[in-house]
Amino acid sequence: MTVTIRDATPADAERFGQIIFDGFAALADHHRFPRDFPSAEVASDIAAMLLSHPAFAGVAAEADGAVIGCNFVNVSPFIAGIGPITVDPAVQNRGVGRALMQAVMEKAQARALPAVRLVQAAYHNRSLCLYTSLGFQTREPLSVLTGTPLGLRFPGYEVRVAESADLPACDALCRAVHGFDRAGELAEAVASGSAHVVEHLGRIAGYTTGIGFFAHSVAENHQALKALIGAAIEITGPGFLLPTRNYDVLSWCLAHGLRLVMQMTLMTIGPYQEPEGAWLPSILY
Repeated sequence: MTVTIRDATPADAERFGQIIFDGFAALADHHRFPRDFPSAEVASDIAAMLLSHPAFAGVAAEADGAVIGCNFVNVSPFIAGIGPITVDPAVQNRGVGRALMQAVMEKAQARALPAVRLVQAAYHNRSLCLYTSLGFQTREPLSVLTGTPLGLRFPGYEVRVAESADLPACDALCRAVHGFDRAGELAEAVASGSAHVVEHLGRIAGYTTGIGFFAHSVAENHQALKALIGAAIEITGPGFLLPTRNYDVLSWCLAHGLRLVMQMTLMTIGPYQEPEGAWLPSILY
């Protein structure tokens, strides 16, 4: 089978959605885990969103004129986040995934981005081996948690909708915790109304772009992160990702009825600063 890789276009969204749904469903069903996408239509909508977003680039794998795989990369100013990557289940284990990974890694290199990151399903041994062979190091085990919103508030930790005026303080907090900011994502979340901040002693102690799979959160301590999780009115997608090593917050989540969906793994190439605070990554990083 001769495989070629090309840049994706918005016209690929429907086919990408079908491949993403089929690929993730086959993997989840095989390992008896919940499916990541409820339907091909939802997956197509996500693919269309990524293909139209200026911060994302997509690639397609073709064989005999048919699209058999796809991958995406977020090319933010500091970190390249890869995924979702999917290969048609009918042609897996033939090197298509490696070719798709190399294609998006080249796009990150062309933009001289200092680091590349991804999150992989811990039950998928083949992808862990592939990413490791490509140079990705395992950095953090992650627990995907979901359940009914908790509706909790903590005295002294006030959660409110984020405003544009909060952006500098939030970006500074992210840089303090991670060594970089995610200004573009945060600004979009503020504009859409999904971002929230938590204030403690008259200053911002944390923020979230939403509690869910595609969102991220940063806080200066565990209590501020609990306040953001506790105040969330919804948990979007399959759940939110919490570093498993954060025993304080993980045990608190379980004690309040949230349930563990699965384990995932944060992997990186390039500079990595051990976070100095509390945080929730997105499915990208």
